[in-house]
Amino acid sequence: MNNIPVVTRNLLYVNIIMFIASAINPVFMEKTFAMAFPLAQDFRWWQPLTHMFMHGGFWHIFFNMYSLVMFGSVVERALGTKKYLIFYFVTGFGAVLLHFGVQWLQILGTLAANPGYEQEIYNHLPRVMGASGAIYGILVGFAMLYPEARLTLIFPPITLDAKWWVGIFVGIELFTGVVGTRMGIAHFAHLGGALFGFLLIRFWKKNGALYR
Repeated sequence: MNNIPVVTRNLLYVNIIMFIASAINPVFMEKTFAMAFPLAQDFRWWQPLTHMFMHGGFWHIFFNMYSLVMFGSVVERALGTKKYLIFYFVTGFGAVLLHFGVQWLQILGTLAANPGYEQEIYNHLPRVMGASGAIYGILVGFAMLYPEARLTLIFPPITLDAKWWVGIFVGIELFTGVVGTRMGIAHFAHLGGALFGFLLIRFWKKNGALYR
């Protein structure tokens, strides 16, 4: 664990602690810390932050934390501690911003057809949880910093440059988000994290502040 950079290591710890707490008292943890729609009655001001540390099951947290350690460690070493911490939370906030923005557009017709039931509709929208938005930001950041890095999937064992793998993953999220497959997954949150990660790295590069 000492070989993992400090921010990535502490993010890992917080996620594990929150996951254990969720296993002990899932109803309280989800209601309190997973993010409700901003206009819902159960929305709390801290949820845009705490939702990043909540996960819906073992494999959800496993793959997110695996990616955090594998790619986040590299990105943290490249950007430095403070800039990486900013990067992580900007991408996490950007994830829910795009997710709820798209969700708002999707329910406009429902709201128009059901005047007077707006609050009930807001209250029943599914909550958002997970570090996936920030993880997609980290993947994009890694691909922008090391576009020629060779990555091989476990299955199928195909090797491609990082820029191609991340482009494929983002393309899959865009397709599944638009056509509405794999329900229960916040595809546009993933895309939001990827988009804000891309914009932030590009902004730092343009202003010569990427490694400063």
